[in-house]
Amino acid sequence: MNFDLTDDQKLLKDMIRDFAQKEIRPKAKTLENNHEFPREILKKLATLGILGMTIPTEYEGIKTDYLSFVLAIEELGRVSPSLAVIVNVHNSLFCYSILKFGTENQKKKYLPQAATGKMLGAFSLSEPGAGSDATNLKTKAVRQGDIFVLNGTKSWVTSGNDADAFILFTKSEVKPGMNEISAFIVEKKFPGVQISKIEDKMGLHSSVTSEIFLEDCQVPSENLLGAEGKGSSIAFHCLDRSRIGIAAQAVGLSSQALEEAVKYAKQRQAFGKKISEFQAIQFMIADIATLIEAARLLTYKAADLYDKGKPFGKESAMAKLFASEAANKIVYQALQIHGGYGYSREFFIEQLYRDARVLSLYEGTSEIQRLVISRYLLKEN
Repeated sequence: MNFDLTDDQKLLKDMIRDFAQKEIRPKAKTLENNHEFPREILKKLATLGILGMTIPTEYEGIKTDYLSFVLAIEELGRVSPSLAVIVNVHNSLFCYSILKFGTENQKKKYLPQAATGKMLGAFSLSEPGAGSDATNLKTKAVRQGDIFVLNGTKSWVTSGNDADAFILFTKSEVKPGMNEISAFIVEKKFPGVQISKIEDKMGLHSSVTSEIFLEDCQVPSENLLGAEGKGSSIAFHCLDRSRIGIAAQAVGLSSQALEEAVKYAKQRQAFGKKISEFQAIQFMIADIATLIEAARLLTYKAADLYDKGKPFGKESAMAKLFASEAANKIVYQALQIHGGYGYSREFFIEQLYRDARVLSLYEGTSEIQRLVISRYLLKEN
């Protein structure tokens, strides 16, 4: 298996890293401290084509291979984990859902706007009582002629307050007495859509997470995504793919944590010498680097399988599980190398420590990933 990057992939990676260092890093800390959504940076990313990396040129995107997209998320995750998840959700969950399951009219209406940054997309599956138990939805859609009327509450919506449209999942009665999950493209401007709560989170502060309240929300029937009652397969397929992006976010965050730890260890002195000369610190740095390399290879493998059109669900879950849990170990060690200064908000590692915690929670907890992996293995054998 060859993971040597192509010239185009190297060029993309270098371009994103250069942009991230010049345009994102100087602003990221202020955005995080102010809990401010990075609108201006997203506009610039749209100009670079980053918001249209999953969208074909016929819909004004730049449609790259998925490994190239993973490289972009990894580089964004180094300087702003918040921005990385915003871009991943927009591309891998909103745009890809429409590209894979939408009608031609839906693609023509939404994808060009999404690719050019005129529309930011979000994904809304979770509810107050439906997290890991994703099928236990209470939000309902009732067909009334040419519209569906939606009522309920959706939670933990990444970019919910700032997105223009959502892939939103509800229960609907496909046959008398039979309720199944259906997916809709819901625009924020539709009557009955209210942002009811902004979550005060531990980390990822410039990725604003919202609760959405739907009260007699009127959605045109042409905004039904896929067939009525087939929303579960849409959600789980798209989440399988998107989890590779979360793994890439974890790899980027972890890589930056290593950089911060090495930089600090080479500057800090104790007992008459730099702490990088102590074997205990050297071992910690070696362990961090090894975990990152393993997480990166698992992530690249999952993306490569997707690009080749091969089954990737098990490998996606493995990559997300390992990379997210590794990231939490890595930031712990990197902060430990900083000593007391790592606990100060003056140092970037403090933010990375907080940002990393959610990686093993969203888009399927580590426990859910283990269930997914074990089911694939038991089925194979």
